[in-house]
Formats: sequence, structure tokens, C-alpha cells
Amino acid sequence: MKTRTLIGLSSLFAAIAAPLSCSESQAALHEPREDVLQAGPSEWGPDDEIGAANRLDPALVRNAAKLVTTGKSYSLGIEVNSQTPAYGHRTFQVYMTQPENPAGKGIGTKGLTYNDEMIEGWMGVGTQLNGLGHVGIENVYYNGHKEQDILTIHGVKKLGLEKLPPLVTRGVLLDMAAHLGTDMIREGTPFGAADLEAVARQQGVTLQKGDIVLLHTGWLGLMGKDNKRFLEGCPGINREAARFLVSKGIVAIGADTWAVEVVPGEPGAGTFEVNQTLIAKNGIYVLENIRTSELARDKAYEFLFVLGHPKYTGTTQAIINPVALR
Repeated sequence: MKTRTLIGLSSLFAAIAAPLSCSESQAALHEPREDVLQAGPSEWGPDDEIGAANRLDPALVRNAAKLVTTGKSYSLGIEVNSQTPAYGHRTFQVYMTQPENPAGKGIGTKGLTYNDEMIEGWMGVGTQLNGLGHVGIENVYYNGHKEQDILTIHGVKKLGLEKLPPLVTRGVLLDMAAHLGTDMIREGTPFGAADLEAVARQQGVTLQKGDIVLLHTGWLGLMGKDNKRFLEGCPGINREAARFLVSKGIVAIGADTWAVEVVPGEPGAGTFEVNQTLIAKNGIYVLENIRTSELARDKAYEFLFVLGHPKYTGTTQAIINPVALR
């Protein structure tokens, strides 16, 4: 078996710098913060670790459940394997073993055999959930948590995904590709607030507090066909659109792209500044590489969104398979 060494892990922690302090003032409810230089304090108080997921409640679930009229379900996750293209350093590999079956010999009087797999890889591969401990601003994360206070080699002590409840609420698909009259939107194409509003209006939907919003661009269709181009850029929301979504009080934003935000970014934008605005400043979750094609094909613009994610203690990302029901 080939042994792979994870290089540079220690350097990730050696590079921790003195973080910026968090603003002490609380912004108005759902009001986008203009200063991108500081991670946002939580409107739910200093002990909050789940951000926008605080908006979820039984009433949202009951109302979203009313959208299920056909009984059809949609798997929104993609298959993940060693060939799945992923950002930067990320890889994924499954190793299959039979630890108690040497030479294929069964155990006990009835010849029990079994397979036991081990995964070597990163959580940020395939369809993924980016939690509140994933993206920060100068080593400060959501609700003012400083990296030196929460980061350990075995995970984060605050903002871990084990704290996050199941995400069950109304899902809204915005078919950006159909709106622009194409099967796949080109990389570097930004979506502003007016674009999102126009698509919602065209589809007859209104974005509401507690929603999970998904964007269909067709970009995921490149995966497995042109992985190099797939990872070099993508269409997505710009900073204005991010602030607009914050103002709507959504829980999460996802897309069939690896970044959700536009890459290359708009002039003047920082590296993954949209993700900083959503996650670090406002506690909104980001869902990447969502398989939206079937929803778009069926014009399923509203649905019950269900996600029960893995609860690995101290993690900030998870490989997921959300489900849409309608």
C-alpha cells in the first residue's frame, strides 16, 4: 500500500498570527456589515456557535413540509472518490481492508468475513458544508472567536459542526442558467442583487427568513470532463449579492460550483471575500458543489430541504448529501 505523507500540517499552525479584535457593537437584525475587516458579533449573543441556524424553528419545518406534494426526492450530493477534483491541496482516498480475515480465511465456525474501509482525505471534497469555523478574517472567526483560543491539531474548540442542528427548512432554487439562456454560465460571471431578484421574480418565488438558497449555473457539468477549467474559476455571487442575501435572513447559500462566489472575483474584492462576509461576519453557511441539475430540469423552485450532516467533533467542513423533497 502506498503511504502518503501530509506535508505542511505543522506549518498551518505555525503561521497563526495575532488576530484582530472583534467589534463590540451589535449590528441591527439582518443588517449587512460594511466593514469587511472584522468578523461579526452574533445577534444571538456571545455564547452563540451556530449563527444563522438559530433561525430554524418548527414553524419553518411545518410550512416547508407543505411543499411536498409529489413525494419526489432529489439527491443533491455528488459521488466522491479519488478522482473528484478539489480545491488546492485536497485529496480523497478509500482503502478497503479485511483486518480479521488474513488470507481471506473466515472467522469462527460459520466463516464470517467482512470488509472495513478507511478514509484518507479532506472534508472539503465533493458536495460540502462549510461551517462557521472554516473561514475567518485575520485569524478571527464568527462571533469574535480568536484562532489562538479555539484551534487545536485535533479540531476547533468552538464553532465545530457537532454543534449544528439538522438543517430542515424551505429550499429555494434560483436557476441562473435558464435566466441567462444558457446551459452553463461562464467562469467569472458575477451575480448581483438585481440578478437574484430578477430570477426570483421570474420564477414567482420570494426569498424569506430561514430559507436555504441554491443557485443553478450548470458549472458542475464540467466535473469529470474538464477538471482543470472547473477548478480555475466559476460563476457566482458578488459582494453586493452576499449583502443582499444577508439582509433576507437566510440560513445558507449553495451552488453547483466549488466556491459559490464568483471566481475570478470582481475588481477590488479580497480573496474569497464573499465567503468571509457570509460565514465570518454573518454566520451564514455555504454549501458547495450542490447537484442542482435535476431540480432545474423539473423547475422545482421550492422544496423541503433536509440535511443531517456528520457530527465529527471539532470539524469545520463536512462531505454531505442533502435531500430535496417536493
